[in-house]
Amino acid sequence: MLRILSHISAALLGASLLAGAAHAEEWRFNNGLPEGRNESKQLDQFAEDVARLSEGSLTIKVFHGGSLNLKDSDVLRWLPRGAVEMGLVWANYVGRDAPALNAVLIQGSVGSSEELIEVLPEIQDIYRQELDEWGVVTAGFMALPLLKASIFCRDAPVRTLEELKTKKLRVWSNDQVETFRRLGVSAQIVGQNELYVALRTGVVDCAVYPALFAHTISLQEVTDYAAYLYPIASVPYVLGANPDAWERLTEEQRQAVTQAAEQLWARTNEYSQAEENEQAARAALKEQGVEFLEPFSEEDRAAFLEAASQTWKEMAEEAGGNAPEYRQRILDTLGR
Repeated sequence: MLRILSHISAALLGASLLAGAAHAEEWRFNNGLPEGRNESKQLDQFAEDVARLSEGSLTIKVFHGGSLNLKDSDVLRWLPRGAVEMGLVWANYVGRDAPALNAVLIQGSVGSSEELIEVLPEIQDIYRQELDEWGVVTAGFMALPLLKASIFCRDAPVRTLEELKTKKLRVWSNDQVETFRRLGVSAQIVGQNELYVALRTGVVDCAVYPALFAHTISLQEVTDYAAYLYPIASVPYVLGANPDAWERLTEEQRQAVTQAAEQLWARTNEYSQAEENEQAARAALKEQGVEFLEPFSEEDRAAFLEAASQTWKEMAEEAGGNAPEYRQRILDTLGR
């Protein structure tokens, strides 16, 4: 009898282990941001939290800096098809495929940190709605710090729009191209992983970039001057998941991802040190040879925000579909 019971126990234990193995998942997460960025470190922490909360039944390996050769601009193509199980989705990069998503909020449409914080919940609701139609599961969000966009230039100082009109400017989104066009500035999209070489070789003379992150792509090595122009409307990143992979998870594993994502949002959606961090970043860049000029004038900054407002309205109308409704929801939230 004892021998029979022993065999039964062993069989049950084996079945339990097999069942656990059957539910074990290993996911790949595509992150186009450089490994040195704080957001990348936050994603590593997110992966560690998922493993802990799922008791090891779900592990996520984060691939940084576009090392999987999956372009951010193509995320709404490769993520629903299952090229990886998860990926970072940023609305500013998906304007070609999802113009309505790209037009929810553009650079310059929010004029202060207080306004940005006020509209974040509405933005999250819109993103969930829109990404669901694209076949992407919104597993969570990661907030960006409150950022200030500076114009970094090589060779010559630039701190007026008139001076900028004589330069080739790098931007990262279609709305920026259009806004600067309205101001008479020639702008082109250059990915951040190609920006260093583009500045080094003179493909562009200047680049829009936040001082807080400039060191992560070594801008101090290829630029000599910087001047603040406008506050960045830092729309949150989406932790996007492939729907088939999401359905394969157990309820406990999905809860682990959701809980880890909530912790990630709580860590990143905090802005009390924003100005202090900005000044510290500028000081560090100064020590490395970047001269921070006086900011662009109030007139130039107002002109940029006015041009951005026109671009936002035009983009929403051209995108059609839900885009005008999304824009109006943001404006209603802001009381405009």
